[in-house]
Amino acid sequence: MAKKNKVIRPKARVPRGLRDVRAHEVRAMEYMLGQIRQVYDSYGFEPLETSAFEYSDALGKFLPDDDRPNEGVFSFQDDDDQWVSLRYDLTAPLARFVAENYDGLPKPFRRYQTGPVWRNEKPGPGRFRQFMQFDADTVGAPAPVADAEIAMMAADCLDRLGIARGQYIVRVNNRKILDGVLEKIGIFGNDPEVELQRLTVLRAIDKLDRLGPDGVRQLLRAGRKDVTGDFTKGAGLNDEAAQRILTFTEVTGSNRLNVLANLNDVVGDSSTGQEGIAERAGMHELLEAAGFEDDQIAFDTSVVRGLGYYTGPVMEAELTFETEGEEGGVGRFGSVGGGGRYDGLVQRFKGIEIPATGFSIGVSRLYTALEHLGALSTQETAAPVIVLVMDRDRLADYQRMTTQLRQAEIRAELYVGASGMRAQMKYADRRGAPCVVIVGEDEFAAGTATVKDLVEGAELSQHIEDNVEWRSGRPAQQTVSRDGLVACVKEIVSRHRAK
Repeated sequence: MAKKNKVIRPKARVPRGLRDVRAHEVRAMEYMLGQIRQVYDSYGFEPLETSAFEYSDALGKFLPDDDRPNEGVFSFQDDDDQWVSLRYDLTAPLARFVAENYDGLPKPFRRYQTGPVWRNEKPGPGRFRQFMQFDADTVGAPAPVADAEIAMMAADCLDRLGIARGQYIVRVNNRKILDGVLEKIGIFGNDPEVELQRLTVLRAIDKLDRLGPDGVRQLLRAGRKDVTGDFTKGAGLNDEAAQRILTFTEVTGSNRLNVLANLNDVVGDSSTGQEGIAERAGMHELLEAAGFEDDQIAFDTSVVRGLGYYTGPVMEAELTFETEGEEGGVGRFGSVGGGGRYDGLVQRFKGIEIPATGFSIGVSRLYTALEHLGALSTQETAAPVIVLVMDRDRLADYQRMTTQLRQAEIRAELYVGASGMRAQMKYADRRGAPCVVIVGEDEFAAGTATVKDLVEGAELSQHIEDNVEWRSGRPAQQTVSRDGLVACVKEIVSRHRAK
């Protein structure tokens, strides 16, 4: 007897570090993005969509020096032997777009964009290889007015989404002030080793919230070993230089002006540092004129952002309410977005410095925060009314009824499966339908329709113990004329929506 060949089927699984998003989250996300979009529109920004793929050499900062550019980004070689990568953020594609279309764009060019980005990094809890960002950027405008507007928009977005004053803060710093401190300890110039040391310092400070001053001090000096034994090489500073940087991050004040005054002692006579202080003073004047108070937008010297391309103001939007962390501890929810000024990014293409500033919202993280606060409940979409199919020879009649419901702005679905009455009812229950429309042979003959209120029926069934009583009573079920069908369904849907 011939041996049967074993059928090998692929295993149904989502790739590691990726996830599927179901209907309720998609709808909630659309609601949230719509609110943000309205804020960006109100500031005069225009939408833009760029390709998910870019030539790898246009992306720049994540690419290593080896033959296959696959560290940090997902890449492949095209049929013309050029490397192409999935975008890792929305800023690099914007820089390419501006450079490519520079002569025909209004300047300043103000755009917003939302969409998925991809990182070829090790996934972990809450850390995915594909995630959404929502950016707004101004290209071609010098500081401080454009930077102030970006900070204002970030605060307005959080306000618009129902996050109360006191539950969020937009924290603003300026890289030039930190550069002034670094100049004082001998870190300046364009030498590659100096740039690497500077970036190590930036990344160390960026971990201040997570590691605390002692952990950052280790990263500023020789390095730090974590609880798993992994060692991160430090910036190699001596103790005095490390302390000077930590002192800078600890400069505080009761308000924005007070912070600026206290920074003078740390920066001293550094022209770069003083330029950064002057830019922040200009931002404060604009923020005050627009009515943004210190509990909405604050100056915070611990904000540096870990990316090397920022050249001036940097900012983070932080949610300050307490939540339980992954390891059970309680702390602030933390950052949901960040950005700043990056005057050199378009220069990679054009050869001339073009000022730019922007802000990126981490959509998934902000969604989690709004879900925690219960601020997404207002956008729920009602489940559809289901028109059951009792006689398949009369599908056109059922379709006509379904269309009449839709024309009355009732979300309605014609059952398109092949199952019988019992399975159709189970389907309607599983869809969460408020009611079903039942038209069989008797109803067609009489010109009527039976409407069963599934929500009320479920509530009444809890008080009916006898099956005979259930069948004879037919709770929450009524028969109406075909002309009265729309009004009957609309009343049921409205009643349950109001609950």
